[in-house]
Amino acid sequence: MTKIVSYLSLLLCLLSGISVFAQVAEVISPDGKLKLNVFSENGKALYNVTYQGKEMLEKSPLGLITNESDFSQNLKFTDSKKDQVSKTYTNEKIKKSQVDYKANIITVSFTNANQFSISMEFQVSNENIAFRYHLLPMKDRMSAVVQSEITGYRFPAQTTTFLSPMMKPMTGFARTAPSYESGYKADAELGVKADYGYVFPGLFRLGNDGWILLSETGVNSLYCASHLENTSEKSLYKVAYPDMAENNGFGSTGAAISLPGSTPWRTITIGESLKPIVETTVPFDVVEPMYEPSQKYQFGKSTWSWILWQDNSMNYDDQVKFIDLASALNYQFILMDALWDKNIGKERMKELVQYAKSKNVGLMLWYNSNGAANDAPMGPRNKMSSSVERKKEMKWLKEIGVKGLKVDFFGGDKQETMRLYEDILSDANDFGLTIVFHGTTLPRGWEIMYPNYAGSEAVLASEMLYFSEDVRKQEAFFASLHPFIRNTVGSMEFGGTFLNKFLTKSNKDKNKRYTTDSFQLATAVLFQNPVQMFAVMPNNLTDAPKFQLDFMKEIPTLWDETVFIDGDPGKYSVIARRHQDHWYIAGINAEKTVKKLKISLPMFAGKSVKLIIDDAKGNSSEKEVKISKNGDFTVEIQPNGGFVLRN
Repeated sequence: MTKIVSYLSLLLCLLSGISVFAQVAEVISPDGKLKLNVFSENGKALYNVTYQGKEMLEKSPLGLITNESDFSQNLKFTDSKKDQVSKTYTNEKIKKSQVDYKANIITVSFTNANQFSISMEFQVSNENIAFRYHLLPMKDRMSAVVQSEITGYRFPAQTTTFLSPMMKPMTGFARTAPSYESGYKADAELGVKADYGYVFPGLFRLGNDGWILLSETGVNSLYCASHLENTSEKSLYKVAYPDMAENNGFGSTGAAISLPGSTPWRTITIGESLKPIVETTVPFDVVEPMYEPSQKYQFGKSTWSWILWQDNSMNYDDQVKFIDLASALNYQFILMDALWDKNIGKERMKELVQYAKSKNVGLMLWYNSNGAANDAPMGPRNKMSSSVERKKEMKWLKEIGVKGLKVDFFGGDKQETMRLYEDILSDANDFGLTIVFHGTTLPRGWEIMYPNYAGSEAVLASEMLYFSEDVRKQEAFFASLHPFIRNTVGSMEFGGTFLNKFLTKSNKDKNKRYTTDSFQLATAVLFQNPVQMFAVMPNNLTDAPKFQLDFMKEIPTLWDETVFIDGDPGKYSVIARRHQDHWYIAGINAEKTVKKLKISLPMFAGKSVKLIIDDAKGNSSEKEVKISKNGDFTVEIQPNGGFVLRN
């Protein structure tokens, strides 16, 4: 009898094991290299990821906690369904103008202790995973507040990180933080504590096994934005919602959603090299336009006086000079920054708009986003935060012929602030205005979602090169990171490419630039944004070499293709971009020694092309070079230097 009981117990254990095993939901990428498993264990929903047979993310948690029910524990695997998606879409504002997207889908369902359901949709394309949660009504509840998220990413022990810390809320200039303007540490060890977490995106090097980029996309007025934070476990990072102190303490830290409802997408890009990281389009693949464009929007290049001439330049006469500069460079726009309302006024602005129009230049005007989230004093204030005032102002802007706005100083990542972003964009579309955001959060699929969206700062950008000696000294280091992290997931309005040797109006005495001219020209290719405010100054028309001006006249801001060539984040980067039939290959060197590279350029095989490069003294020049028939080319990049090849 005892033996029979033992056999029955063993049989039950085996059957139980088979049952658990059967509840592993598996999905593989179209090319068969990337595999995702979703399963339950001890009442927890978990997933892991392998690439080419190597485990890239170890057993990692899934789940949400709402005010109505807990979906982080006591979860039972109930169902999984598979599907596929295949689509082709076009968008001129992103790194690749036409995208063919194919992914295999699995939707896995769980029930919790209250017998309420949650499902998790995973789309697995080649080298990318995008996933989100779907919540159903809970008995008579047709709405809920998602209070926190359990989603995590557990990395192998050999992993190092490339992360930017979230700024402490209500600190910095006029209490305008967080604004995604912190620096990065390269190849830092796992688990380094950041008091307020780390912003998206985050890059991770898995030793010799490859790379992972984490981010999110599809955030709109219906949800808050999120970020990464450490856990008590060194190798585990999790999704975190905004800090209560953001937005001057106003608004919830979670997300109020109507049921049935979905979260934004969490994205994971994986590769053995950095090529999939640089070339990924996953932030755009899984989102759709939220409204139709009211017109065909124009994007391109802009001058702006403020970056070096600062507040004192916000006067009628100086702005005429920058309109003339834009005209001389064949730029589409001029940006007039803060204080134009006080120093120029609306009546004279009408004259400036007409003058610019006579020069075939469009005006973009700066606005303070609001007056309630922080203490930023510059005007115009209190025009963007009120629906009534915003529409009045935008009606006037349309009437006088303004083309777009740069809206600054947002309050954080709460749903309340996400709603403000969307309201500004939606209203602006009604009046035919493009929108650039400054002092802002990361764009999360907005190039697709909002047709009149024209880029965001959300980076330690050009203004800090003016204000900070330390940032100037680290310019090459940070620039070598952006193509792999910040700029690969969304448009980045950097506002750079300085031709002044000194970052002042006088171009002398102080704020010396530590990078070469060729480096500066290379960043015009490395940094992608549909409307880029370049830092070319009126004096550069006479003190900069002709080949530099010619380059700045011809460089596009819209690209049809982006290709990774070579690089190591924090050390050097080489990226190729194509506009129509013209290729631009740009590289920079952040190290203290000359970087000699042999790069493969099949697009230039056997052709003669123009090369802008530095000599050993850091002096920039242009010459013609012949690329070998097999496309190989050897280049030496000076420390803090760069190069550009173009046909």
